[in-house]
Amino acid sequence: MTTLDETLADRTWTADHEPLVLRHQEHVMGTVVSFDVRRGTIPAPEARRALRRACVLLARVDAVFSLWKPDSPMSRIRRGDIAAADAPAEVGEVLERCAEARTLTGGWFDPWSMPGGLDPTGLVKGWVASRALAVLVDAGVAGAMVNAGGDVATAGEPTPGEPWRIGVTNPDDRTLLLCAVTSPGAVATSGTYERGAHIFNPFTGLPRTRCRSATVVGTDLTLADAMATGLCAAGMEGIPHVVAAGYGAIVVDHAGAAHVVGNVAV
Repeated sequence: MTTLDETLADRTWTADHEPLVLRHQEHVMGTVVSFDVRRGTIPAPEARRALRRACVLLARVDAVFSLWKPDSPMSRIRRGDIAAADAPAEVGEVLERCAEARTLTGGWFDPWSMPGGLDPTGLVKGWVASRALAVLVDAGVAGAMVNAGGDVATAGEPTPGEPWRIGVTNPDDRTLLLCAVTSPGAVATSGTYERGAHIFNPFTGLPRTRCRSATVVGTDLTLADAMATGLCAAGMEGIPHVVAAGYGAIVVDHAGAAHVVGNVAV
């Protein structure tokens, strides 16, 4: 793992030789979480400390929710060793958001219907990226982007007067972009092209994807992450739920055609 100081260099510097832009990659939760921090007027050491706190938060959430760690609270819940009420407080918060997402998606996102038992993975990544972003915002940075394996939370501006623009990967060729969208705070993409067959039909418990990829755009990455997962299982049938929640989507169907619906600034 690289250290923070090894990855904070940028070509834009202040007169006192401190970087205005801090970048870092953290390997955690089975993926890479990338940070792009525009510190604005706060001192660089303070911005670094906030970035470290955000990384500590990621490690904590991984320890609680990892299904690869047999002693994690979530693994113990799945085995029936403990009840959710006896787990750390984060578990209750995540399950409340899961129940909210299940309602908003018409049941297409349902962690309680996953093979092997309760699995909130489809929401946790977006949830913790949002929390990591909040650490940076609370520290007073001018802008920040947290990219948790394709689920992106943003705040502020990368440059004064300019919005964050997020690239959406072409599912047929990951070296290419399908398009770029203006982020209103959250851009989440789900599909089998990166993690394989990990999406299930919650109504049957069988693996199912009705599209090559689904990107959901909105204000809350926690919900956008869950809705993107549900949309991959539902396909175009799930679009009304996304739009009703006030989010937009880009769906690439199995024929390779891209469908843009709702409020998406491409």
